[in-house]
Amino acid sequence: MEKIPLRKRILLNPAMAALIALSCLWGYNWVVMKEALKYSGPFDFAALRMVVGVVCLFGLLLWRRHGLRPRRPLQTLLLGLIGTTVTIGAVTWALALGSVGRTAILVYTMPFWVLLFAWPILGERIRGNQWVPTVLAFAGLLIILDPGHMHGSALGKILAVVSGVAWGLGAIVTKVMRKRTQFDLVSLTTWQMLFGTIPLIVLALVVPEEPVRWTMPFVAALLYSGVFSNAIAVLLWFYILEKLPAGAASMGTLATPVIGMAASFIQLGERPTPWEGAGMVLILCALGLLTYIGYRQSQLLKAP
Repeated sequence: MEKIPLRKRILLNPAMAALIALSCLWGYNWVVMKEALKYSGPFDFAALRMVVGVVCLFGLLLWRRHGLRPRRPLQTLLLGLIGTTVTIGAVTWALALGSVGRTAILVYTMPFWVLLFAWPILGERIRGNQWVPTVLAFAGLLIILDPGHMHGSALGKILAVVSGVAWGLGAIVTKVMRKRTQFDLVSLTTWQMLFGTIPLIVLALVVPEEPVRWTMPFVAALLYSGVFSNAIAVLLWFYILEKLPAGAASMGTLATPVIGMAASFIQLGERPTPWEGAGMVLILCALGLLTYIGYRQSQLLKAP
């Protein structure tokens, strides 16, 4: 029997192909959002892209005729405020103030905030081998933030961290909700996105910003971010979680900030300072190590 090369096996596996596509969609979206902010204020763009995503996902719910009513609406509202309003609002504002690469890396500290929140909320203590990547990540975070010289783009850095913290807290809220009630994930995502988008619309109306310039590049960026990065990427993610182990799926998404950094370097000419670069490397290494630990633990649990 002919042996199929590894690269071909990966491409022939629909779940792996979906994971590669997802990483590319999410990774390049960092550059797309940065480009869109040339034509729009951060709150206007955040609200518009989420409206596009919500419309697409509600269209899917109508087509499926399932999940048209939110389950546990108050908890879903809380999730929407944390996971959409704060996460998306903060990251878009951060991108308006700072570079793509630095913002992406700071937002992707999310898994470490999940670890910290899971301890008091879920009773899941940080285990011995998880402390190493956690310490590495926070060392990288401190290097990038540079507390001794908090000036210039300090607000952008803080907002990126706030987005990562909110993303992590949203993951904890989702986990608590799913422990108590079985949810259709597409329905939950759609409703929390709707609830979280409403405050973004209010902010866009209240906060004074320059009027949106409806150019072709802006419309293209809005459609990419709303349709591909929001709606299609969400569906790909759920498909991947159904077909691949959580550890493998998480490991694959590590490519997202790397793709964002590479695209910003190639397309936007962004270059981090040496200290920022060192901090980014530490956080990427920590993410890789944490994901590998999670993957190894899942494999040990499956072993007979």
